[in-house]
Amino acid sequence: MPPVTATDETPDLPPRQRRLLFRALHRGTKECDLMLGGFVRRHIAALDAEALDQLEAILELPDVDLTEWLSGRRPIPAEADSPLLRRIAAEAAIPGAGIPAHLR
Repeated sequence: MPPVTATDETPDLPPRQRRLLFRALHRGTKECDLMLGGFVRRHIAALDAEALDQLEAILELPDVDLTEWLSGRRPIPAEADSPLLRRIAAEAAIPGAGIPAHLR
């Protein structure tokens, strides 16, 4: 089964959410694509404006740092901390959370 793209999966999302979903799924490192992109894919439709603002800030962070924080190898520093980033990290800590359904 081919991978599902953001627009295949969510044609009725507003443009901002589609753009953020695409950016989350195409980070540059596979680990970050799975942890961050998987979370965003599951929750983008339910995020309010404040969470979308937080997501935009998270997407500006380097993959190396995000992977370390989301994998729990390093704590999230105060300057990058947000309720949404903590929520993503908590979900990423669940075994298998980043594995797409078609690969399970």
